[in-house]
Amino acid sequence: EQCAQFSEVVGSVSARLNQRSEEGDVDPISPMQLPDFQWKRQAATPGSREHDPGSQQVTKRHRKLLKTSPVQRPHTNSSMLSSSSSYSAAENSRRLADVQESRRRIVREVCGKYRSNISRTITPHHVSRIYVEDRHKLLYCEVPKAGCSNWKRVLMVLAGVANTTQEINHVAVHYDNHLKRLDSFDRQGITKRLETYTKVLFVREPMERLVSAFRDKFESPNSYYHPVFGKPIISKYRVNASQAALKTGSGVTFREFIHYLLDVHRPVGMDIHWEATNQLCSPCHLHYDFIGKVETLEEDANFLLRKIGAPENLTYPSFKDGNPKAARTSTQITQHYFSQLNASERQRAYDFYYMDYLMFNYSKPYKDLY
Repeated sequence: EQCAQFSEVVGSVSARLNQRSEEGDVDPISPMQLPDFQWKRQAATPGSREHDPGSQQVTKRHRKLLKTSPVQRPHTNSSMLSSSSSYSAAENSRRLADVQESRRRIVREVCGKYRSNISRTITPHHVSRIYVEDRHKLLYCEVPKAGCSNWKRVLMVLAGVANTTQEINHVAVHYDNHLKRLDSFDRQGITKRLETYTKVLFVREPMERLVSAFRDKFESPNSYYHPVFGKPIISKYRVNASQAALKTGSGVTFREFIHYLLDVHRPVGMDIHWEATNQLCSPCHLHYDFIGKVETLEEDANFLLRKIGAPENLTYPSFKDGNPKAARTSTQITQHYFSQLNASERQRAYDFYYMDYLMFNYSKPYKDLY
């Protein structure tokens, strides 16, 4: 009944927006209201991060409503995809600036059309994943499996914690990095930084990011994810599971993992490594100044570093942090894992990440998806 009521509200809002848009009387997204904070945290499963209570899951009807007033996508052409070496420094800078404007515009349009009725109140939930670098006035939202380990190395060098990214090991990055999160400041400190600092977000093709997380957490020895996530996943989704598997939580299959992800009654909570990017970083609340992509990671990152006045010798590191001997998750590797699923499971996984696909302008990964 609540879903039906929500669908009616969405339809009504969409119709009003379309009518006002035709009359030239609507902006893509209404201004943020700062800083009306609500400092109530919700209990979550250990190791998990629950969804924003105000967020909505996407249904087939919601997609149809969106498609009645489609977001205008930039035309892909060879000049956008060719190597930066064919440009002069000035031309390359303009090209990358244009790419950024296009990415920001698409996020604004999607937020305006789908989430125009959400509250603009900024809560600790919205800023809890954001790291602060005060020297260069940078706010970086951490998206696991989208280059975040190396970005934290860069932030540590910018902050003067280390001299080079190469000297910072895995433990220092994740457990002793001395970086502050935005929600550790008081309301005035948070508001000031949101209004004056450069807000940065890096994203990745959702299915590829998901497979990367699965390979990292379940196919390699892991003293946390195997017992905390693996054991309940095997217990609920594996028929006639062995006592060894139930005891250790090792050997979770990709299909079992997908069943857990799509289950509204998960036996263990959500985790940041496979939570949707729009849930982690709240781009409809926080208007990011820079949106980078893993697909063009080094080019985007180094362009940003030059824009914020980083030291000339500081560039984004290219080395692989976790499981350095394993091949990086690629499009081909991702397709191999998703070939283990049936069409319905692939569709539901796409639905789960639909807002990320729409907001960050990624193409449908399979032709049979609607």
